[in-house]
Amino acid sequence: MAAIPDDGPAAGGTGPVRDAPRGPGTGNRRDGPAQDATRLFVDHRELLFSVVYNMLGSVADTEDVLQETWLSWSGRNRRAQAAEIGNPRAYLVRIAVNHALARRTAIASRRETYVGPWLPEPLVADAATGLAPDTADHAVRTDSLSMAMLVVLETLTPLERAVFVLHEVFGYPHTEIAGMLDRSHASVRQLAHRARAHVHARRPRYRAHPRVRREATERFVAAALGGDIHALMEILAPDVTVWIDGGGARQAAGLRPVHGREKAARMLAGYATRRIEDPDIRYRRVNGDDAAVLFTGDSPYAVMVMDLTPDGDRVSGVYVVTNPAKLTHVRPDDGRNPPGRDTAPGRPDAR
Repeated sequence: MAAIPDDGPAAGGTGPVRDAPRGPGTGNRRDGPAQDATRLFVDHRELLFSVVYNMLGSVADTEDVLQETWLSWSGRNRRAQAAEIGNPRAYLVRIAVNHALARRTAIASRRETYVGPWLPEPLVADAATGLAPDTADHAVRTDSLSMAMLVVLETLTPLERAVFVLHEVFGYPHTEIAGMLDRSHASVRQLAHRARAHVHARRPRYRAHPRVRREATERFVAAALGGDIHALMEILAPDVTVWIDGGGARQAAGLRPVHGREKAARMLAGYATRRIEDPDIRYRRVNGDDAAVLFTGDSPYAVMVMDLTPDGDRVSGVYVVTNPAKLTHVRPDDGRNPPGRDTAPGRPDAR
């Protein structure tokens, strides 16, 4: 797993803050400290979204946390000028991270009544640009972890996940994270060590070439949607696991993950032939990985993300999101499947 060096945090993806000003020149006529606070928040909004999304795996919860962050930030700047804050970037990240940690309690409560496996909300890239659209309908840069990595991060404690995301993905040094989380340096180092060991034990360090991944993805989708059990048995790894997140809204979604090649092949073939009639398949990048997005008409039906073995010749994990509530940001676009797009715009491979 490649970490960004500790010479400074990297900016990441973005998302909408529904009630916060979009930035200077967007109708905001306030002057002085309030305008400075707005500009600073908008300048760092991409980073804040990416940090919080990678901590929570939910766009809706991330938007709510950014709204809370904006309210805390603007309230702070009503009492004192932004210039009095020595490092606004670090201050904003600290606010966002602590709001995200508080949000984890509500998320954990919802998970107790969630029907079937829970998967992160997918960030689906636009076919033409390779960038993820936000709800303001314009393309923005993303820096999200892969679906498989986000699933692994769900097994960490909230503090372990926060430390892992801040250090391994965004390159914050342990000393700075300690200040954000109000923990000792030694405590943060211990959290980082446990989280890194846990993640590395479950995720390969090497990944196949993008072209190989794309070809394997297309082979899998053709076999799965064609109900071809023989072809599925050839491409699925022996220890493959399949997650289908329907949230109780899709009757065909399994209530628990399916493990093992034979069970997975039978389940996938049956699921496709029973429930999906003549889908419109569009290949996209989802959280940085090759994936298939299935539409019925103009409505998204499912997002299918495949996790491949390090050499790229077998599928080791299948993540299918069919819960309509998690597909509200997914939309068709003009470009179907542009040829020759083997990679998305560059970002460090922190998977």
